[in-house]
Order: sequence, then structure tokens, then C-alpha cells
Amino acid sequence: MTLFGIGFLTPWLLATLAALPILWIILRAVPPAPIRRMFPGVVLLLGLKDDDQVSDRTPWWLLLLRMLAVAALIIGLAGPILNPQERSITANDRVLVVLDGTWASAHDWQAHQRALDAILRDAAAAGQTVATLRLTAPEEISFQSADTVRAALPGLLPQPWAYDESTEFVLPDGAFDTIWVSDSLDHAARAPLVADLQSRGAVRVLQAERSALGLRAPRYEDGIVQLTAVRTRGPAAEHVIIAQGRDPAGRAATLASGTAVFEDDAQVAELELSLPAELRARITRFEIEGIRSAGAVALADDGLQRREVALMAGREDREGLELLSPLHYLQNALEPNADLLSGALSDVLPANPDVIVFADIATVASGEEEALLEWVDAGGLLLRFAGPRVAASDLSRSAEDPLMPVRLRAGGRTVGGAMSWGEPKTLAPFPMDGPFAGLDVSEEVVVSAQVLAQPDPTLADRVIAELADGTPLVTRKRVGSGQIVFFHVTANAEWSTLPLSGLFVQMLDRLAVSTSTEAMTAEALEGTTWQATQVMDAFGNLDDAGTRPGVDGPELAEAPLSAELLPGLYSNDDLTIARNVIGPEQSLARFEWPDGVRVEGLAPREETPLAGLLLASALGLLLVDVVASLWLSGRLGGLARAAAMIAGLALVSQTAEAQDQSTDEALALLATQEVVLAHVLTGDARLDDTAAAGLRGLSETLFFRTSVEPADPIGVDLERDELAFFPFLYWPVSEGQPIPSDAAYSKLNAYLRSGGMILFDTRDAHVAGFGAATPQGQRLQQLAAPLDIPPLEPLPEDHVLTRTFYLLQDFPGRHAGRSVWVEAAPPDAEIVEGMPFRNLNDGVTPVVIGGNDWGAAWAVDQRGNPLFPVGRGYAGERQREMAYRFGVNLIMHVLTGNYKSDQVHVPALLDRLGQ
Repeated sequence: MTLFGIGFLTPWLLATLAALPILWIILRAVPPAPIRRMFPGVVLLLGLKDDDQVSDRTPWWLLLLRMLAVAALIIGLAGPILNPQERSITANDRVLVVLDGTWASAHDWQAHQRALDAILRDAAAAGQTVATLRLTAPEEISFQSADTVRAALPGLLPQPWAYDESTEFVLPDGAFDTIWVSDSLDHAARAPLVADLQSRGAVRVLQAERSALGLRAPRYEDGIVQLTAVRTRGPAAEHVIIAQGRDPAGRAATLASGTAVFEDDAQVAELELSLPAELRARITRFEIEGIRSAGAVALADDGLQRREVALMAGREDREGLELLSPLHYLQNALEPNADLLSGALSDVLPANPDVIVFADIATVASGEEEALLEWVDAGGLLLRFAGPRVAASDLSRSAEDPLMPVRLRAGGRTVGGAMSWGEPKTLAPFPMDGPFAGLDVSEEVVVSAQVLAQPDPTLADRVIAELADGTPLVTRKRVGSGQIVFFHVTANAEWSTLPLSGLFVQMLDRLAVSTSTEAMTAEALEGTTWQATQVMDAFGNLDDAGTRPGVDGPELAEAPLSAELLPGLYSNDDLTIARNVIGPEQSLARFEWPDGVRVEGLAPREETPLAGLLLASALGLLLVDVVASLWLSGRLGGLARAAAMIAGLALVSQTAEAQDQSTDEALALLATQEVVLAHVLTGDARLDDTAAAGLRGLSETLFFRTSVEPADPIGVDLERDELAFFPFLYWPVSEGQPIPSDAAYSKLNAYLRSGGMILFDTRDAHVAGFGAATPQGQRLQQLAAPLDIPPLEPLPEDHVLTRTFYLLQDFPGRHAGRSVWVEAAPPDAEIVEGMPFRNLNDGVTPVVIGGNDWGAAWAVDQRGNPLFPVGRGYAGERQREMAYRFGVNLIMHVLTGNYKSDQVHVPALLDRLGQ
């Protein structure tokens, strides 16, 4: 029952509030008022004072105090709860749980999982059957018990793509209600699916209230890296965008950052970064800081790399006339942002430059022409300029030359001279769909001579810049993955003032320096195949692509992302293209749910039990009643004795504190007298008990099998206890354990540097991979961030941990898995089989990370009996035995260091291995 926003677990108790008036009457009647009788002997008592006085009637304020105490007691026992949540999720016995499961869900995936867990828990309590439908990976829908679905909840992960109208959803027959855990975005297939679900039953939606964020692919134009952040509509906000890459030492680092500012209700925010070419070439990705989502990541590809440009001229520079050199203006325009090459064509082509520039070169040798065409077809850009040689030659006259974008007319056109056709011509505005779109055309740029293009049906499609009279100035055609661009004027100032202007630098930058892979359209990529090198998950993490099949060029350019086409980096020979989640023109919009759909936030309102507060208030009122009664009866002096009692309790507390100090000293003595294994206290009593039982079982195993005789394990409070006494710490990771203080992290870092080892156990069975999307994995990242942990790698097969006592290949706990992470070898280290990777701490890896739940596998009770099952039958006991062996190897490794990697052990090990 809910009353005034407060729910009651046992509302029938409130009926006893009706008895309060009766209680008032009773309290008023007891004690009864005395009957007055006139008695002559009473005169003898006049003037005498009685030390013990009793009121003949209870004061009204004391009655009210008692009434309030009883009312608080009754209401408190009724179980009041502020902001009570509904216990029945739907009215139907069948519930379909729909998850968008897109990249937009990744940032709030933990909240999604908590909401799902609450839904399934309530469905199990109500006896409802549940089915799940993940829209990014739809499968056959079958209704099962809520507990069965809940067990598979950790394996549900978002995908780095979104669904569309091509995705097919087959809904089950019959009536059912729907709970939709949504990413809030407007997807193409959402509206018809909502209508279909509404026809089957009630629809309830849970979604985040914040705006979804995305980042479009970076663009490099005019020497500036341009970034565009997009979002759904919302209030004004600022988001930091960081550029990540490799520092000169090869380590991952943040190379640059800037703030994108969204105006109120704006959906797009722009950010410009001016970066040196050397720094820009090291950038691997841009991301919105604090947003863990593939949509908030934009991968950098060859479009941002410093490009190699080869310059070639058809005639030698005129001695002493540098400004008339065909290459002078090109060199000055390209040198700041590109690496310039020079030499013969036969020498340049093997270097595979990004761009080759011909300044007034009419013809090339037939053998070189074929090689040049192959280079262009593979993605190169051939940039040609006209000149006297081109105008006087027969180049592309009768038929279009393969290395020219258009046919040319004989001779040239001269304007502005004595024999001219008119005044010098200015430039027309650039087409908005061309590479020069947005550049300002200056009236000071005039053309006095040019080579004319021969009109034909293809000319209009190949013109990307023209003069004010419509004469083509720059033409272009695509050849395979590359293109050929021709300026109909010279590269120096003989025929035009274009090379003297800043516009010339901008045009060259757009063509030769900033040639972005965004221009790789389906038409340009026709006939090519691309191989994925790295793919991205929904959380923005890059992983090796493995042996995924190749992708056709047109599909890579235009096909929607899916399980077959993941976002990531794709390579074809020497060219790398990034396929990002957010497209160049993509925007984000929030879906407007139709009438009849109940929409709630992902985070439920916090339920606040009021019973404790009311019962404590009732107790306080009764204590006040006691004091008031003592005062009315004249016995308030008894409070002095109560004060003395409180002082005695304080003295006992001080004594207990002193005993605690002596206990700490005793703990230090115990930890130093014997080898003691310790576990970190997490605040979760059940988890801490399991860890203690696990180390007890491991200690007993060490006692019986090795010369190490550990004492009973100890739980360590990181905030208070000294860590130097313990060679080994077992740290089980739970989702809700608190983050240690800075002082605790200082102790932990000192512990790791002095030779200690910490075993982090996420206990998640590596459902989503190390450090990925499980709540324990996310908590581990937060816990380990301030620690001085070296780079890690999966445990190598020849690591000393595999041989310190037992020869091991697998390292199971309650879960079987080999994904155990230890300190990685430095990039420049000489790898010697069986040798440790660093001299610090005698070769002991400071941390070991895994998720096999070793504590539960080791755990035994006081009699030595296992507390938790491991597998089934003989195979399970064999797995438990291997878990114990792994634990023995860990302790022997931390106690003996690199002893087992000494070469003296090699013959014995080879003999044991039968080699």
C-alpha cells in the first residue's frame, strides 16, 4: 500500500492507529483522580512538605509524547518505504525483454545490466517467464524461467553497430508484455517494431536520460585537423576530445586535446587542432574523454599521415631565375606538410610515394607509363601541370591519353596580350561537391594563358575548377583507387598569378597533402579487396582482427556495419582505411516514443526504508518520557548515576582501543615469525570469508607438499595495516568494493616495488576478456589505475611461473581458463627462454591478474573439506588439483624469484618433459 508517496510492507498494522484515542483515555484515567473527603485530623498535616510527590493527573504534554512514541512504533513496524518500487514488472505471465545492444548502449552498459538484473529478479519473484531479444544480434525467441535468463546475463554484451530496416525480427505468437532497455536513439527499424509489440501487450521503456555522443572521422584540411562531435539535443555542454598515439619512445600517450562546445539544443560541435606534421603522423585515434563507446572514437588512417610527394619537371631551372623554375612554388607550398622526393621516374616509383607531380612533362617512356598506371590504380595521385612543352606536344589530342583526365585542344589560349582573346580571366567559385569546396576565390588571381580542354560528353563531370567564363582550369578523373588531376596552367607564375597566392597552397593541400580516405567511394574502390587488421568492440577497444575474411572495396565504403563488417582499420597493400562507427554526415536524434508507452530512467529511484528511523524516534521519545516521569516524581537525581555509567563505558572504550593497539602489535609479531599469506579485505563479508578459506586451503597444501609451513592467513585492511610483512596478497575483485585512499595506494606501490606480489582475481571467468565489460573488470581498472604496474601480457609458455614447483600448462580455478596476465617483456629485451624479464624484485612479477576464482577453488572449512564445487566428478577434482598446483607455483615464485630460470635446471626440466 502506498500513502502520500510512502509504501508499507505490512499495511494492516496501521489499523492499530485507531486505538490511540482509547489509549489516551486509559492513560488519562490511570492513576485515577483522588476523592476529596473532609477529615478534621488533616489539619495537623498542614504546612508539612512531602519529599515524594505524585501528580494526581498525567500532564497533557506527557500524554502527547507517549502517543507520538506509540504511533512511531506502529508505523515503523508497518515497514514504511520512501519511493517504493513496483514489485510486479508487468501484468502478463510472459515478458519479452528487448535490448538495443548498440554502441550507444556501451557507455551505460553497467546501468543496463543492473536494470536487467532487477527486472529478472522481480520476474523470478512473480513466477513469470522471460525471453530476451537483442536487436543487434537477433536470435530465436523462447520464453524461459527468469533465473535461467539471469544466469546468462554476464554474457550479454553490446555490439559496435546499429540495426536498421534490413534487420529481421520474428516475434513469438500470443500475448506478452515488453520491457525495452533502450539506447534512446532513433533507429530506422524502431517505429514498426514498437507498433508490433504494442499489439501484443503493454510496452515499458527504460533508457538513459543523458544525450548520446558520437565523433565523426577526422578531416585534415588547410593544415588543420577538423573534428566534429555529434549528439542528441540537450542543454549546453562541453566535452574534451583527446588525440591518442605513440610518443617517440613508442609508448601510448595523449598527444593533443581540445574542447568541443555544444550550444544549447545544438547537435553538432566543431573542434580544430593545429598540429605539426610529425605529431599528426603519430596519432592513432581521437576520442571523447570519459565516454566509453565505439561511437565516441574516431580512428585515424592514412588521411592524417605525412605524405610523400615526388616532384618532376620537364625542363631544367633557368640559371639565376629561380622564380621561373617550374618547381619553385610547388616546393614552397608542399614542403611544410609533406616529404618531398626528387629523381627520375624509374627511381621514384619503387619508393611508392603518395603523390607524383609532373610540371610541364608531356610524355613518359612506354615502360614507365605502364608502371605509372599501375601505381595510380593502386591508390596514387598523379598531379600534372601544363606548360609550353604540353601546349606544343600532341599529348591527348586525337584520343584521351591514359595519364590525362581529358583531351586537349592544339596550341593554347592566351588572354590579356596584344594577340589576346580578351582581358585576363578570374576564377569562378568552386563547386560545392568538389575537393576545393569552401575555399575563397580571390579576384586578384587571374589567368593569362592556359591549355584548353577538348569538349566531349565526359568533360563536365571531370571539371573541379573553372574560370569565370566557364573554361576548365582543373580537371580530374579516377583510375582504380587513384586519380589523375591536371592544372591547365603552369606551376609557376608565367601563365597565371595563382602560384603567387595563398589559394595555390590551399588547393595543393586539398589535393596532395590532405587527400583523405573519405574520398574512397564505392566507385573508387571497385575491384579491390581489403583485409581487416584491427577491429573495434562496442566499448571502443581495438583488438587484432585475426583471420577475418577480406572485404570488397564497395562494401567497405558503403555497406552498413554488422558482424561481417566491424568498425576498425582495413588495409590494401600500403593503404589503410579507417571504418568508423559514425559516418561523415551522420547525425544523432532521440526517438519519440508513441502514446501508451511508459518511459522511465535507467537508474531506479532509490528506495529508502523508514522503519529504522521511526523505531529509533519511538525509542528516543520513550527515553524522553522516562526523564520527564523522573522529573515529575522528583527522582531526577538518578540521572547522576546514569552519567557515571556513561563515563564508565567511555573508559571501557579507551581500554578496548588500547587492546586494539596491542592486537596490532601481536599481528605484526605473528606475520613476521612465520610465512603468512594475506588477502585484501573488500568490505563484502561473504567474499572476505571465501578468500580467507581459500588461503587456508592453499596454506595447508603448502604445508604438506613443500618446505614452506605458513601460519593461518590474515585479512589485511589497506587503510590501516602494514603490508611489508606479507610476501603475497590475494585481492578478490567485486563490483562494489571501495576505492582505497591515496595513503593506501602509497603503501601498495611501496609494497610492489619491494618485492611483494598481488594476485588480482576478477572471478568473472573471462566472460568478456581481460579488462573488458564485466563489472568486476571495470572495477579492476579503477582499482589498479593508481598502482605502479608495469606493462602486462598473457603468461608466456616459458615463463618461470610454469615451472617453479610443478610443470604447468593451464591455470584453472573454479573456472577453467589460461588467460593469466603477468609483467610483459620490454620491447627491446632479448628474449631468452625461461629467463625473467627484469632484474627488479629478483625477477618476480609484481602482479598476476586473472578471473578463474582461485580463492573459491582453494577454499576449505576447518576440517579441510572443500567449500565450493569445482566442475563435476573426477574432472572437477582434477581441475581443483591443478588450481592448488598453480597456487603452490605462485607462492614458490614469490619466495624464490628467478631461481627456477637458472640454466642449471634445464637438463632436469628437459628430462621431465621427455625431450
